[in-house]
Amino acid sequence: MRDETKFALIGFGWRAQAFWRLSAALPDVTCVGAVVPTPRTLPVPYFGSLADCLATARPDFLVTALPRAVNADVVTAAVASGVPVLTETPPASDVAGLRRLWDEVGESGLVQVAEQYLLMPAHAARAAAVRSGIIGTPTQVQVSSTHQYHAVSLIRGLLGVSHDPATIRASRTTAPLLDPQTRQGWTDDPTPKPATTTIATLDFGDGRSGLYDFTDNQSRNQLRFRRLLVRGTHGELRDDEIVHLAAPRAIVRTPLVRRQTGHDLDLDGFDTETITLGSEVLYRNPYPGLRWNDDEIATATLLQAMAAWVRGEGPPPYPLADGAQDHLIGLAVEEAADTDRTVTTTTEAWALG
Repeated sequence: MRDETKFALIGFGWRAQAFWRLSAALPDVTCVGAVVPTPRTLPVPYFGSLADCLATARPDFLVTALPRAVNADVVTAAVASGVPVLTETPPASDVAGLRRLWDEVGESGLVQVAEQYLLMPAHAARAAAVRSGIIGTPTQVQVSSTHQYHAVSLIRGLLGVSHDPATIRASRTTAPLLDPQTRQGWTDDPTPKPATTTIATLDFGDGRSGLYDFTDNQSRNQLRFRRLLVRGTHGELRDDEIVHLAAPRAIVRTPLVRRQTGHDLDLDGFDTETITLGSEVLYRNPYPGLRWNDDEIATATLLQAMAAWVRGEGPPPYPLADGAQDHLIGLAVEEAADTDRTVTTTTEAWALG
């Protein structure tokens, strides 16, 4: 039987608590403590310093879930101790911070980024469909669902773009919108408030492009649809449907079908089972019976992938170079919208490492 891989949390806010809670249900990963600045009652051992945690709990890796202004310094200190780190997004505040972090820890190869969006069941199934070649070579990805680095991760991942420079043009508009839900729950506010929409085009060259479309709080505001489009040389994927040329003079539309238990007279309980395209299973839930939502499934998948990598049993889940590139482009989108100018990213050191 495989030994458990141990990790410790740096911070114990909303996101860190998710890692702790999910790890409790995983057979090969366990949380052995948390480093927080002030003593408090926690469901895991409390440590007042990173050094105390490393000496006492002896974790195999660390998960940092801290404000971006301080995260990079903590990651650097952890790497200096020789411990692998899974850092929450984004890994640093700004471009200068990303460059400094890479200079300090990039060559160590010890840092991964907790970017989970491509691991969510629906996105993982879409990525599998694109990789199958059913729509040919992907040429454009449009994302309207989540913000900045998360959206860029989806665009780059589905398009197959590495660390290439991108030319970005962006604009913003503001219009009234109801905001019925936030992270804290229902607002019960019937009055529309000004909401800003940022739309940007990302040109990666060689006919590859992305479209970024995000409205304030869109990730939680159910009054805005989430939309994803992948255009390819032989067809395109739109949300949960694919159109492609299946044979000469035969254009076919095929849905991606999610098998979700617990509806109507299905008494197995609410759970995700599979996502299929015709007879092909694109995605199978690795955690049947746990009744997790998509973000929980993705986060648990990431946590187990990190543990497997630390044990030398799997590939790196999401290297710092990718997390840095996502945030670099996300920041360029904001700069282009702020200045109403075209912004072109440069080839950074992590692209050459």
